[in-house]
Amino acid sequence: MKSVRVFAPATVANVGCGYDVLGLAVYRPGDEILARLTGNGKVSLDLVEGDEGRLPADPEKNTVSSVVIRYLEFIGSKQGVGISLYKKMPFGSGLGSSAASAVGGLVAVNELLGNPLSRRELLPFAMEGERLACGNAHADNVAPALLGGFVLIRSYDPLDVISLPVPDGLCCALVYPHIEIPTMAARQIIRQNIPMTDAIRQWGNVGALVSGLYSGDPELIGRSLEDVIVEPVRKMLIPGFDRLRDIASVNGALGFGISGSGPTVFALCGNKNTAGAVADALVDELAGNKVDATSWVSEINGRGAVLL
Repeated sequence: MKSVRVFAPATVANVGCGYDVLGLAVYRPGDEILARLTGNGKVSLDLVEGDEGRLPADPEKNTVSSVVIRYLEFIGSKQGVGISLYKKMPFGSGLGSSAASAVGGLVAVNELLGNPLSRRELLPFAMEGERLACGNAHADNVAPALLGGFVLIRSYDPLDVISLPVPDGLCCALVYPHIEIPTMAARQIIRQNIPMTDAIRQWGNVGALVSGLYSGDPELIGRSLEDVIVEPVRKMLIPGFDRLRDIASVNGALGFGISGSGPTVFALCGNKNTAGAVADALVDELAGNKVDATSWVSEINGRGAVLL
């Protein structure tokens, strides 16, 4: 095999109450990565399309190629790899754009070399791509993009990632207001000291959300998405956030929150029809406030990145 093309999906990180420890994958949008074997012994970034010239051309500084360099060093390979990145996700959207690039590059080169590492063994390399992109090696985007489904990061040291069950029919409505919130900036506004009462409430929500996923209890899933620590600060960056929450609820969403660092918002819904109605209503509300928006409706993606 001389070349492969990989699709790496968007992800919803935090999923309400689970800052840096919960994430889920959707089927769209996502990035595509083409990787090919070369004879020059180097990792090259041959093409970046769809980034409007914003991403670094230096392979050491671009997420998709830097993780491949680290991967090849780890397995002791001198193989040359040429990479083409097709960005099909908006920047600073809260949809895991940098994670999709890193995961796509790793899955592609791993496939080209006969899969010497498992998907889980690729996780630390993908996390380093996140460190390069936003200064923090979090896993709540890269883990679901690699493994698919709904994941919980129980521990970062040592890394312990748990795949959670997904109730039948659970769908996600995603609405991206056309404004940009850089992840690094969104992290800097988060409170560093949290009252014990807030921490206790948040722990309870995370535990209850996991319980709701295992028991298939949609009402419990919905009320457990409450975030009392991060969302109260970050919602100020999203136009009309509280009104959007109300509209999602009126249209049947189980729960509502910020995807990653925003501005994309998400709503978990019991079925695809409800998710579509929620997405349409949110886009209409934003349009009424003169904010353009794009929406997607997706079931939870149980596969993660895939070969095309």
